[in-house]
Amino acid sequence: MLFILLVRRLILISLCSFLLTCTPAPHSQFRVLNTAPLQTATQLDVESHIRFSKRPTDFVKYPLALGSVGPVTPLYAGANRYPFSCDTMRSGLGQPEVDNQQAFGTAVYREDETGKITNTIVGYSKDCLARSKLRYFALSAEGKSDEIFSLSQFKRKENSQQLLLIRLEQGTINRHIYTIAMPITPHEFGSWKTRSLWNNKLIYQFAGGVGIGFRQGKVNPAKLLNRRYRELHQGYAVITSSANKTSYTYNMLLAEDTAWRVKRQFESLYGKPKYTIGIGGSGGGLAQYLIAQNSPGLIDAAIPLYSYPDMVSQTIYALDCDLFNTYYHFKSELSQWDNSVKKRAVEGLNNAEIEHKSWFYTPINQLLTGTTVYRPKVYSECVHGYFGLSSLVNNPAQGFLKPLFSQTVNQQTNWSYWQDLALITQQKDETDAPALWDNQGVQYGLKGLQQGVLTPETFLHLNYHIGGWKQQSKQQPEQLLFFPFVKTPIWLTQWSRHNITSADDKPAQRTQSNIAAIQQAYRYGQVYLGVNDIPTIDIHHYLEEQLDMHHISTSFATRLRILKQHGNLKNHRIWISNKHYTPLNEAFETLDLWLTTQKAPLNASDRCFGEKGEVIADGEDVWNGDWNNQDDGECMRHFPIYTNSRIQAGGPWAGSVFKCQRISVEQAIKQGVYHPIDMAPYRDKLAQTFPNGVCDYSKPDLGNPFSALNGKLSLSPLKSLPVAKSSEQS
Repeated sequence: MLFILLVRRLILISLCSFLLTCTPAPHSQFRVLNTAPLQTATQLDVESHIRFSKRPTDFVKYPLALGSVGPVTPLYAGANRYPFSCDTMRSGLGQPEVDNQQAFGTAVYREDETGKITNTIVGYSKDCLARSKLRYFALSAEGKSDEIFSLSQFKRKENSQQLLLIRLEQGTINRHIYTIAMPITPHEFGSWKTRSLWNNKLIYQFAGGVGIGFRQGKVNPAKLLNRRYRELHQGYAVITSSANKTSYTYNMLLAEDTAWRVKRQFESLYGKPKYTIGIGGSGGGLAQYLIAQNSPGLIDAAIPLYSYPDMVSQTIYALDCDLFNTYYHFKSELSQWDNSVKKRAVEGLNNAEIEHKSWFYTPINQLLTGTTVYRPKVYSECVHGYFGLSSLVNNPAQGFLKPLFSQTVNQQTNWSYWQDLALITQQKDETDAPALWDNQGVQYGLKGLQQGVLTPETFLHLNYHIGGWKQQSKQQPEQLLFFPFVKTPIWLTQWSRHNITSADDKPAQRTQSNIAAIQQAYRYGQVYLGVNDIPTIDIHHYLEEQLDMHHISTSFATRLRILKQHGNLKNHRIWISNKHYTPLNEAFETLDLWLTTQKAPLNASDRCFGEKGEVIADGEDVWNGDWNNQDDGECMRHFPIYTNSRIQAGGPWAGSVFKCQRISVEQAIKQGVYHPIDMAPYRDKLAQTFPNGVCDYSKPDLGNPFSALNGKLSLSPLKSLPVAKSSEQS
């Protein structure tokens, strides 16, 4: 006890000056100094669904000449947003072009005769533009690459006969960095449009990560070439843009607009490819699903890796995670929740007894709040996979931990994933971008109650105190402590507990979303509705034991949406593999045959792979399981699936219920929602906990404008449909 008091006192004394106000100290020469004014631009008008909205003609002349700057304003994705952080330096393109003298954006410095950057400012860049140029790389058969500056340097390299020469074109389109990688012979060094090694097949590389916009993003040539070295050696060309990496933006309208322009640049140089295959992981996987649904013709086949159906659906249960951890650590007796079975009954995600890297945050935060100190042993994917996600995605006051922007810009900007979607979702009379997340009426742990894992008292206590996220305008930055020479900050507001509501004489207030904003997300194609008219091989490594956020249940959520939309799976395959083997060669070979013959080959079947690439099982029923109410198939038995918090609350496996329709507690008891548990004795406490009713997941999402069509998207153009309405009070 004395030790605890001493530690607490030392923390309070030594860290006092840092609490609440601490920010990163390092000075950044290239941070954004001031925010440029918002400009006007064309945004695609969507009446029913973006798939049916005609894209305007692009009058930009392609190919963009070498040494020129590509188009700055998107064709139809709306106005450029500011602030905007430059990454041309990190991409090997040098400082950005000067475009203003009003100190908007990033300072640009004079360079001396040797190319060294001086301290003299020559202007500023708000749009981070760079002139296009060619670069050359020697690529080994194992994927290692080195930049080459002359043909003689290439010929002098050891084993140059076994190296592949890659011509890399880079520049900016829609302010983001585009890259075209073409395999060439040494005789083509110094040329621009030659293509003697190209097999007339194209790969569009997408990439993942969690981003909230405001950044140009970089494209690292070495990483790109290493990812696609096998295909480049086979003669494929590869194109990409930093706008198609979700680490920088999840604005799928901008991603699509930019991808079309990058492809036009490629085709104007080399001609139309035989086909274009998309590939990318995580956010780069879901981008393929959405772009194929929203804008047919950009890609002809897809290889989504570690994919989710879409990002907005992912936030539905991902933003539950910090609510749970705040409840466990600060609103209940933590020791009773340090239990694998109990946590899984509520969260659905896998958990395990592990040594988590952030374990020491817990006793620090408990000391600071006067809570009993208890070091947890059981950690779930909610911690291991989603730690810090809510602060980045959902907190407009947080901003970036890296010093990319000046303090002035930090204070002026709403930093959140929702702000990145503001051009789509924000209404005219709103000052802040609306969040799409909602948990009104959600009965957390309902399945755990039904299964007897949670007692009625525990279930009610959880739902009374769990609360929700405060309104966007009322959220505060995280309280972080940055120690010198230590990269990872200490979180003094663990689980963002200061932005989560608490109970008093009433249950903790739940969060209510904006139905109009949800409708816009649907209409503008931010939600995957299951349109799947191109060959698609969805690949996951099985990483459930590692508590990785890329759990495999997402593939089946996607599949359920496809089944609802089409009634068949003729274009969709799921391949899940041991983590030590990646069946990409098989995927490219299968899709090549599929696209060439216009018929799915025999090896294009659902399957699972072992450690050495052996096919464990394949066929139509290998992935049957709880998700489709079937007995487990052979692959499902080998790679078992987990759920998530909304499924555990009685929601559908397909997800995408942003705002549920509700029924009264009395109706829920009569309809057997809690069966086999008799909750009649707890009627009053239930009614107190859920005064506006509980979710009825037999009814469609209140925000889905296509609910009149059972949530499906008619593949012929529609007129706008009215949103479904509930008799229950919002």
